[in-house]
Amino acid sequence: MESTQSPIIMWFRRDLRLSDHPALSAAARTGRPILPVFILDDLVHGLGAAPKWRLALGLESFAQSLAQTGSRLILRQGDALTVLQQLIAETGATAVYWSRAYDPDSIARDTQVKAELTRQGIEAISFAGHLLFEPWTVATKTGQPFRVFTPMWRAVQDREVALPDPAPTLNAPTQWPASDDLTLWKLGAQMNRGAAVVAPYVRPGEPAAFEVLHGFLDRMSRYSDHRDRLDKDGTSDLSEYLSLGEIGPRSVWHTVQRAAMTGVQGTDAYLRQLVWREFAYHLMYHTPQLLSGNWRPEWDGFPWNTDVGHPNVTAWQQARTGIPVVDAGLRQMYVTGRMHNRARMIVASYLTKHLMTHWKIGMDWFADCLIDWDPAANAMGWQWVAGSGPDASPFFRIFNPLTQQEKFDPSGTYLRRWIAEGQAEPSATALSYFDAVPRSWGLDPSAAYPPPVVELAAGRAQALAAYEGRKTG
Repeated sequence: MESTQSPIIMWFRRDLRLSDHPALSAAARTGRPILPVFILDDLVHGLGAAPKWRLALGLESFAQSLAQTGSRLILRQGDALTVLQQLIAETGATAVYWSRAYDPDSIARDTQVKAELTRQGIEAISFAGHLLFEPWTVATKTGQPFRVFTPMWRAVQDREVALPDPAPTLNAPTQWPASDDLTLWKLGAQMNRGAAVVAPYVRPGEPAAFEVLHGFLDRMSRYSDHRDRLDKDGTSDLSEYLSLGEIGPRSVWHTVQRAAMTGVQGTDAYLRQLVWREFAYHLMYHTPQLLSGNWRPEWDGFPWNTDVGHPNVTAWQQARTGIPVVDAGLRQMYVTGRMHNRARMIVASYLTKHLMTHWKIGMDWFADCLIDWDPAANAMGWQWVAGSGPDASPFFRIFNPLTQQEKFDPSGTYLRRWIAEGQAEPSATALSYFDAVPRSWGLDPSAAYPPPVVELAAGRAQALAAYEGRKTG
């Protein structure tokens, strides 16, 4: 088969969309048949329960979007290189395109795939698409990666961002290779009964992502004032869509920029947060130890608890620490699959400071429980709060959950929404927590709310003492 007629394998990963997709657009421009493929390899198998379940919903939605264009999504399981070689042999494909990933495991896999396919005479090309700016294109005046966010924001806020391409027309092959059945992959099995609780809060897919984006524009003028309020609908709700690539960052950037030109307020504050996501990815790319060890090595000797089975860790995981705003944040995650960003900071600070528990225990727990899990944002967020990560602030930050609650949930709306114990008529959302968590926890909404596992003042004093010991030790 001549290369001008041979198919291009479009290897989809965390880019489950048709528009704003440089790799897919490039493939379509060739006029050749396109074989959309998703591979269940070890990296996908390694995802936590909630993100893997959410991925299955995304794949189902994306397969429907492709079908509406006359295409289809081919599902295969196994080692990525082996699967691609098998598909090349079956279809006569002479090229494989994909969108770049930036975590070290994906880079290692993709480097091997590209080298071996190229050696075999197969065109193997990776494209941008998951970020606004490739990590090697943003640097300080001395050519170094940014280690502090604000200077990076200043460096890129006025940089040109390419316009997103519309969804292209895809030429179908004359014959389709066989595909696995998505339901047989059982990607949601680990969610157990929690899946039925979380499902009503999820609208997967690219069309839903754009609906959420445009709905956010209607309240963007309040973003600066409301984004930290636990009791307000002030955030974009785009995190899960950006994580799976169901919407492209360039689409979000330009949609918000257009809103700014019509006089909508709050756009700069949101674009800054979009670049905060970029900052996390750039850090992960340039300093991959962000995912597995202290970004600041001077924290390696800090006396965090590393016992996952410690009773305080169990109380935190079960959202029964006795600190209402901490427990409310965790319960929101179990019921909806997401947690408000302000709550994430409070929850993380309490675990790493008041409970003196290693940030990696919290990071791994979030990686199992969040449907919007993102490797870079999750790692940077936990290290930023713990104090071991990138932070321009010179002091040891300890969030006081009580003052945070008073400031960001002054009327107790958030607490009532998620804490059932003590309420005469608990809300449905608060009761859903007991339906979502494992039965083995033995929790009952009629039981008394627990006392604090660690009093706030005592926990703060212990954390500060450990910090002073780190500095003088």
